[in-house]
Amino acid sequence: MFPDKLGAGRFAKIGLPDPAFLAPFAGAFEIACGFLLLIGLTTRLAAIPLLCVISVAIATTKVQFFYANGFWPTLHEGRADWAMLMGLIFLLIKGGGKWSFDNLLWNK
Repeated sequence: MFPDKLGAGRFAKIGLPDPAFLAPFAGAFEIACGFLLLIGLTTRLAAIPLLCVISVAIATTKVQFFYANGFWPTLHEGRADWAMLMGLIFLLIKGGGKWSFDNLLWNK
């Protein structure tokens, strides 16, 4: 939906190279890794690329927003990004947990 504003157009606006390829690739990658996190399969491995994606998102959008609007508006605008970042760091450290497929496969 709205590729000129939210897809490749957004990637072009922030200066990422080859936005027509990178936007759908990043979206598909986020969906695949997100699904792996949901079911708890290769949780730590799936968290690593998602950490890279959210770090790029924060660096390319929230830093500029901070300089334009200040501290408190940036915290309000970026709360979901920071929550995702902290959640991914937690999953990288702790893993999938006792109900994950990782636990089922590796702790028999």
